[in-house]
Amino acid sequence: MMAYKEYKVLHVTEGGLGTIFLGASGIPIKRLEVTLNKEAAEGWTLLFQFVEQKRFMLFWKREAVIITLAR
Repeated sequence: MMAYKEYKVLHVTEGGLGTIFLGASGIPIKRLEVTLNKEAAEGWTLLFQFVEQKRFMLFWKREAVIITLAR
């Protein structure tokens, strides 16, 4: 098991306008990919990720990905 010295938590959410006008817009995969590639280039390793759903402006639900990185 590897001992890490630093941790970083990222929060990537789906767009608000797509949620309002379309009911759901999905996780922005390209933005997520760019973010992870940038962090990997700086030496970060993906440890854990999960998708959360939370209420958005009373009527809609919005998804977000919570990512834990370490190095």
